[in-house]
Amino acid sequence: MRRLCSRSTLVFCGLLLSSLILSVGLPGWGAQTITASYSLFERSVSVDALETYARTGEIERDLAPYIRFAPPQVRENIREALLARADVDVVAVSQFLYTPQGEALLQRLGQAIRLGSGGSGYLGLRSALILAAADKTEGLTLLNVLRHFPTDTVRLDFNQTLRMAQELQTLIRDNNQAVSMVESQSLLEAQGNSGGMSSLRNLTGLGDYSWEVSSLDLRDRDRALPWGYPLAVDLYLPRGVLSAPIVVISHGLGSNRESFRYLAEHLVSHGFAVLVPEHSGSSARHMDALLRGRAQEIARPQEFLDRPLDVTFALNSLEKQAITDRQLSDRLDFKRVGVIGQSFGGYTALTLAGASLNFPELQSRCGLSQQRQSWNVSLFLQCRALDLFEIDSRDEINFRDGRVQGIIALNPIGSALFGPEGYGSIEIPVMLLAGGADTVSPAIAEQIPPFAWLTSPHKYFVLLREATHFSVIGNSEQDNVALPLDIIGPNPRVAQSYVKALSLAFLQTHIAGNEEFAPYLNAAYAQEMSQEPIGLFLVQGDFDGFREADSLANRHL
Repeated sequence: MRRLCSRSTLVFCGLLLSSLILSVGLPGWGAQTITASYSLFERSVSVDALETYARTGEIERDLAPYIRFAPPQVRENIREALLARADVDVVAVSQFLYTPQGEALLQRLGQAIRLGSGGSGYLGLRSALILAAADKTEGLTLLNVLRHFPTDTVRLDFNQTLRMAQELQTLIRDNNQAVSMVESQSLLEAQGNSGGMSSLRNLTGLGDYSWEVSSLDLRDRDRALPWGYPLAVDLYLPRGVLSAPIVVISHGLGSNRESFRYLAEHLVSHGFAVLVPEHSGSSARHMDALLRGRAQEIARPQEFLDRPLDVTFALNSLEKQAITDRQLSDRLDFKRVGVIGQSFGGYTALTLAGASLNFPELQSRCGLSQQRQSWNVSLFLQCRALDLFEIDSRDEINFRDGRVQGIIALNPIGSALFGPEGYGSIEIPVMLLAGGADTVSPAIAEQIPPFAWLTSPHKYFVLLREATHFSVIGNSEQDNVALPLDIIGPNPRVAQSYVKALSLAFLQTHIAGNEEFAPYLNAAYAQEMSQEPIGLFLVQGDFDGFREADSLANRHL
């Protein structure tokens, strides 16, 4: 059986676990008996009857009213779902479920899955999930979760279950509608700019420059005394290039410096110096520390401050070193800097571009009732920044780095962290990329409304229609187990080829100042590049559909 979670992707194990619980029509069945209540009516079914049905297909009397008239395919799906095994490490499951993000997900599910006494079932769910994952014989299956639930009876509140199902359906419907609006606008723009596209070259191939890579171990003594805050950085330098523009790549939660090596090598081969820091508080190593009990949560609130400080400190250190180091002297241009970030790294890029952390906005979005009603998983992480109130009482925190002249945010999070005011304060060129099948940072909540909030005169929205949150992330040797294909999405190499081409066009145009690349930043070129199985669409600036999509998004913000 293929493992579903690696240590470096621990945060997403929680998403898989919650999906496991809700994957069939009757989530949260009790250890001996499931009692489903709807208004004044109650019906019960035994777990033994479910197990008999799952293993043999035989329908016992107390199960018959639920299953008899179901279509054959639905019956088969239920049998498979009951026995499907998620081969995840019990320590990873346990560690995640005790983090604030895991607690929030369990609290959400506990509204529908209740103890026999009627109280919230979230503690019972946590216990059952951990015990089932520890069972070497049966493992983590729905049926085994039922067997390990700590009460004889579990009450399934159909009112809450139906409400959750409707919320999920609404999110999916609205996301698909908003994505269709972007797609339609891109096709419309492509029709008006189709001339001359055939003469443009392919930007996905390597450039003419060879390069060298060096690893730097930096230490910021202003952030952690007396030894200093450690920061590991990889520097890619093109050979034979003087005063090369600089690109910083900020990885996402649970990733590392290798996750975007494909992009760093592509850009350095075209004459850019590339700086790739490893954010120690939210890297793959940090996830290992969490797994071993040396860290308490997926990312401390301090990480919202440390990430942009990492980039600024790395640039400062390199700028000082370039003054005296012959290997760097005259090879770097610190007045032309671009930043690319994915997911949490997208947040990092946005802060360096001038988006201010907006605590009033964050407070309004992160009340307990709002979190319990949201299926935007990234909100659970964003709301951890509320604890920064104790660190800094100002209404806003700004990390704008004046050297940064443009940013690319891939699957970014930040709708609650910045709000309209934070995004509206960005004045430099911005490219936002969204995956149409991203369930971690959904486009309807985390990219489409923020794009409408941007006031920068140069802004581009890129849609990878079938891409997930993981499609643009490259392979890393530190990922000891790969995510399954249905989580990554179809052919990530196609998504990564889009990122290489459009990143190069954006950076050449807005960082290096090569206007000959501007024609690549339009919908017609995106259509020229687009291929199965991931459709590519690009929109420049505002259009009415974004405002309509923004109104759809209000219910998910």
